[in-house]
Amino acid sequence: MSTDAHPSPTVPTTIGRVTITDVARAAGVSVATVSKVINGRYGVAPATSERVLEVVEQLGYETSLVASSLRRGRTDVIGILLAGFDPFATELLKGISTAAIGKGYELLAYSGAISDDNAVGWERRSLSRLGGTLFDGAIILTPTIAVPPSSVPVVAVDPHTGTGNASTIESDNVGGARAATRHLIELGHTRIAHVRGRTDLESAGLRERGYRDSLAEAGIPYDPELVRDGGYRAAWTLDAARELLTLPDRPTAVFAANDLSAFGVLEVANELGLRVPQDLSIVGFDDIPEAASATPRLTTVAQPLQEMGARAVSMLLALLEGRPAEAHVRLPSRLVVRKSTAPAPTVISPATPS
Repeated sequence: MSTDAHPSPTVPTTIGRVTITDVARAAGVSVATVSKVINGRYGVAPATSERVLEVVEQLGYETSLVASSLRRGRTDVIGILLAGFDPFATELLKGISTAAIGKGYELLAYSGAISDDNAVGWERRSLSRLGGTLFDGAIILTPTIAVPPSSVPVVAVDPHTGTGNASTIESDNVGGARAATRHLIELGHTRIAHVRGRTDLESAGLRERGYRDSLAEAGIPYDPELVRDGGYRAAWTLDAARELLTLPDRPTAVFAANDLSAFGVLEVANELGLRVPQDLSIVGFDDIPEAASATPRLTTVAQPLQEMGARAVSMLLALLEGRPAEAHVRLPSRLVVRKSTAPAPTVISPATPS
């Protein structure tokens, strides 16, 4: 005969999501008792509490995040709002996740149903829908609008319109673009094209400014015919690159506003039979991991993306805990020279489809 005052409960096999009623039934107690135990309230005998927790563990019961937030007024979750999981965002997420370890918060990366029809303002909808219910604070990656007022603290990475009401973090876009363009000028290039980034985003304007600044410093006239929109996307860059590389007096070098756009230029150059870097030099911006494995390996401007993600977490935690937080952080960028740039060709070969 067993001498246990409270024998181990018989845990049934459950199908689907485990409810608090399932736990109560398996433990032989009321739903109210289970609620007290999982919320750490007084009034439950230690043996009963131990039995309930054993059932919770065996059944894999988790409290509803929404219900918990309504009851406690907090979720202990940080939301990361982003338009998509591209290489840029992935590197930022690595830094965010590393910095959040041991800080008492879970992470929720959320990309809503974004299409061309609702691409602008997606962050406002996400903040309104989820803020305070599913997360206590948010990190927004490359927002499409100035960060709107929110019920929760917010940090914007690569802000839409520069510094504003929300805390923001970015890299030195102007300095990086200057360094990229100066590198091409020092190699003897004077016909230097620029594939712009997202025209609604502050970083794209700053990178174009850096490009134009370096041209002016070298006494090279700005030629609007050598500037096209790429939208920070490889697919959008293809048409822009074809227009640039089939000009009667085509450029010998291209500074692309990000690495994905640089890959698009590289793809079109290959289609047209242009050798990189012998016929055409290409520089990108970001230094995502794929840049070092491209053929040829891409010369680019490195943003400290993982550090940017980590600093965003530090800024948001300060806001959540009521501590003084930095209002704006700008981290340095640096030129990384690889194999996609070379001295300007003495004879410019025409671009013709191979």
